[in-house]
Amino acid sequence: MKNEETARSLRNDRIQGDYYRLDLEAPVIARAVRPGQFVHTQIPGLAHRVLRRPFSVFDTDPATGRLSIIYKVVGEGTARLAATAPGTPISLLGPLGNGFSLPSADAFPVIVAGGFGCAATFLLARRSPVPFRVLIGGRSVADLLLVREYRELGCTVRVATEDGSRGHRGVVTDLLAQLLDGGGPPPRVYACGPNAMLGAVCRLVSGRGLDAEVSLDHVMCCGVGACYTCVVKVLADTPDGWEYVRTCLDGPVFRARETVWE
Repeated sequence: MKNEETARSLRNDRIQGDYYRLDLEAPVIARAVRPGQFVHTQIPGLAHRVLRRPFSVFDTDPATGRLSIIYKVVGEGTARLAATAPGTPISLLGPLGNGFSLPSADAFPVIVAGGFGCAATFLLARRSPVPFRVLIGGRSVADLLLVREYRELGCTVRVATEDGSRGHRGVVTDLLAQLLDGGGPPPRVYACGPNAMLGAVCRLVSGRGLDAEVSLDHVMCCGVGACYTCVVKVLADTPDGWEYVRTCLDGPVFRARETVWE
């Protein structure tokens, strides 16, 4: 179900560095959203820019109608969003896309998150009937987000930084490989982050006969499946053995076993 709703900015605070948290009053979408879905946002003050911007839903409070996103300032649109004052109306389209499935109460669930990919999996951890093992990675400590918030949910968190400024020195998939090869029950893996990380996650789990749910990071235009600019390859019963599907409509969450990486 998708709705167009004029939300109202409640708070728009810098978390750290270039990362911000935007809280919106959007009661219709907040009640409907599922973990892993996103909203297509019209940036205030950018009427000359026709295209909306997709943002994963970080958190919601259906009782109050609050919907939260986390974003990083990387260009004109997000810079303008960072300057949005409380009370500003913002047009949202959502919730969009297919999200994550919740783990069962007897599962051993694991989140692998790179950069602000951890925002797209937070609602999954909040609504899970069992605490997650969460692996968070970034280039440096400045790119590690939501470590405290995940721990407050009861999750066990490990971190990796490429420069060694905190936790394991290396990439976050090093931690996943250690976990997969450490014995114990087979984990149920969920992942969101840069595509290079997601490709590594898919190879790690498939090489061990496991599967994962991965939220693919892809540029979107329309957000509703009309323009076909966000297509990705998945395995299919075709002469080529694959087909293109739309990330915004058929994803952004896919099974690792159906993804095609080149």
